[in-house]
Amino acid sequence: MMQIWLSVLCILLALGGGITAGYFIFKAVYKKTIGNAKEQSAKLIEEAESTVKAMKKEAVLEAKEETIKMKNEADQEMKQRRNELQYMEQRLLQREETLDRKENNLDHKQQLLEDEKGKIDARLKEIDTLELAVKEKEKDIVKELENVAKLSKEEAKKQLITAIEDEANKEAGAYLRELENKTRDEAEQKAREIITLAIQKCATDQTSEVTVSSVSLPNEEMKGRIIGREGRNIRAIEAATGVDLIVDDTPEAIILSCFDPIRRQVAKLTIEKLIQDGRIHPGRIEEIVAKVKKDLEKNIKEVGENATFEAGIYGLHPELIKLLGRLQYRTSYGQNVLKHSLETSYIAGLLAGELGADEALAKRAGLLHDIGKAVDFEMEGTHVSIGVELARKYKESEAVVHCIEAHHGGVEFKSLEAILVQVADAISSSRPGARRESMDAYIKRLEKLEGIANSFKGVQQSYAIQAGREIRIAVKPEEVNDDGMFVLAKQIARKIEAELEYPGQIKVQIIRETRASDIAS
Repeated sequence: MMQIWLSVLCILLALGGGITAGYFIFKAVYKKTIGNAKEQSAKLIEEAESTVKAMKKEAVLEAKEETIKMKNEADQEMKQRRNELQYMEQRLLQREETLDRKENNLDHKQQLLEDEKGKIDARLKEIDTLELAVKEKEKDIVKELENVAKLSKEEAKKQLITAIEDEANKEAGAYLRELENKTRDEAEQKAREIITLAIQKCATDQTSEVTVSSVSLPNEEMKGRIIGREGRNIRAIEAATGVDLIVDDTPEAIILSCFDPIRRQVAKLTIEKLIQDGRIHPGRIEEIVAKVKKDLEKNIKEVGENATFEAGIYGLHPELIKLLGRLQYRTSYGQNVLKHSLETSYIAGLLAGELGADEALAKRAGLLHDIGKAVDFEMEGTHVSIGVELARKYKESEAVVHCIEAHHGGVEFKSLEAILVQVADAISSSRPGARRESMDAYIKRLEKLEGIANSFKGVQQSYAIQAGREIRIAVKPEEVNDDGMFVLAKQIARKIEAELEYPGQIKVQIIRETRASDIAS
């Protein structure tokens, strides 16, 4: 135990001696380090002071150089400004001299103008005096001219105005003739080519059937058999068909009277079959009527289908096809309506193809444009309004409906196809032989056409020719000159358009003939 304590004591003594020795060693080293640091600090301070002095000296030199440079620049700028001021001063002096010269010139010119004004005033006074004298002289001359010519001033004015009008008409006629000759070869020729091509390509049969209203009989005895005992047969036919039979003095014929063309056709076929069969009594009549109606319904459907196939129109509602078939037995002014609808479809399609419009739409609308005529005797309204209603009912497009609605100009045109359908309708209905008019209306139209032509001054005679499609007018050569003919033709054409209703076009032809004659004695 004692040894342990001795060992500990020895260690502590050794440790204390080591610490003391280390302290003295550290102190010696520290003093040496401090001395070295002071020497280095003094050295750095000395170097820094040298550097500052050098930089300060350099900065002073640069400042002096910059001051000298700025002074030189300022002197240069002052010199330039001084030169500019001197130049501007010279310019001002020159301008003042120029203004002085101009002022002197203006004073001189003003003096000259005043002198000229005086001369002009004096001349105006002379002119006024002369003008008064001229007016007095003019009055004297007018009086002398009136005495010599035996015309008053107003009459002379009228003659002068007439001469000027004649000269203006002559010039206007020459201009119109030149303008028409220039444009006719372009516009009208192109229009003719398109329409002619459409009509030439139209392959429909031009001989359209007209629904008859009479039935031919083989002999007069057949009339009695159709009437029957106490009229029972004729009453049975009328009751079964809804058609009035008129038996009059017309030899070997019976007249059928009914507003419905289908009923009239049923009655016609029934009577023809009864005549062929020979057995005419009420029972047989009812049997034949039932059979004819059934056959006719079938025929109507076939006719409608053939029409759509012929026109190349597909997808029509079955009821519209039947209505097309009914048009086979409907006429308008003697023209078969189904044939007319087919023609309109062909022509409208061809025109649309030439002009780049919708050809399928034009053909479809052309075929259906008169569809209302199939039932216009059964429904209230015009055939146009009925056609629009039917087209909408059977789901036709609004484009087709618009073409039907606009083909008589009842509404404003909204598409090119609608215009083409109207044009095609007019071409088909107004071609020669397509329709017939009553004789009275025809004669009245021709008389009114000639009356319009005769109402113009200078017209000697007029003649309506070619069924009213041309009017030839002979004029008095002493009242209408060659150039005035063109003006007169234009005026007559405009008046015909305004006052006369007519199909197609009317050509106005002016004829002027100068004749000279003498007598040899």
